[in-house]
Amino acid sequence: MEIEEARTLAYRCHRVLDPLHSAIYFAPEADERFTAAGLRPGRMGYFASRSAPMGAVGAGTVAATFYNFNPSLVAKHIPRAWTLVSPERLISVRFDVADAVLRRLLGERIESPEVAEAAELARDAAGACTPDGRPLYAATAEVPWPVEPHLVLWFAITLLREYRGDGHIAALVGNGLSGLGALITHTATGKGFVPAAAKATRGWSDEEWGAGSDRLRAAGVLDGTGALTEQGTQLRQRIEDQTNAAAVAPVLALGAEKANRLQELGRTLSRAAVAAGAFPAAVFATPRA
Repeated sequence: MEIEEARTLAYRCHRVLDPLHSAIYFAPEADERFTAAGLRPGRMGYFASRSAPMGAVGAGTVAATFYNFNPSLVAKHIPRAWTLVSPERLISVRFDVADAVLRRLLGERIESPEVAEAAELARDAAGACTPDGRPLYAATAEVPWPVEPHLVLWFAITLLREYRGDGHIAALVGNGLSGLGALITHTATGKGFVPAAAKATRGWSDEEWGAGSDRLRAAGVLDGTGALTEQGTQLRQRIEDQTNAAAVAPVLALGAEKANRLQELGRTLSRAAVAAGAFPAAVFATPRA
């Protein structure tokens, strides 16, 4: 497989598989189960459950590895979460959440041969990931694998997502974008969150968002309307190219035929999940999957 083909496939697989993972962040089952386990309602469940494989780390570690969240928002929940529920318990509850969400969104498909096939392919792809320089992936990779095919699929996608995410943060840092700058410029591409949702979910105030936008305008990345300049467009494309280049190992391990099959299966399953209401309206600028 040519390296350019591998980069393109890595991006396409990520785009169609990610909704099957990220649906848990918008599902009512998550808050219900994390609250029942002992956490406080709201964002605490997200920060604590996703960072739990790293252990009872501090707010600085979570903010660094999650990157585009306001560190002050993270600090409202971490490390307090660890006084309420242990990381080990949260890892287990998170699998319970994934199970409940996928069963609701996929219905009878949950027992289908397509889910089992996708799980096998995704697990093989995740097996090609390495922990070097990827802290959140490395911690998550130490979590024992589940048994049920739909949870194997979800966990494999989780590993692929954190592997890609760690590489993406490295690209952002290397290109001089802060967490807030990364969020603002991604929103400006029209492919991520709408601005209101980005501010609300990542904890940035209008004033902080405005100040960040002013810095990007001064750097020539945004124009007066808040749109990307030619320089800004090139910056975002360079970051995406570097992210894709750093994420090719799983695709190369599968080979073109299996990677394309995984993309096909992921697209079908994610479309079913989105059609079943995986994501709220008016959050993303473009539809998921």
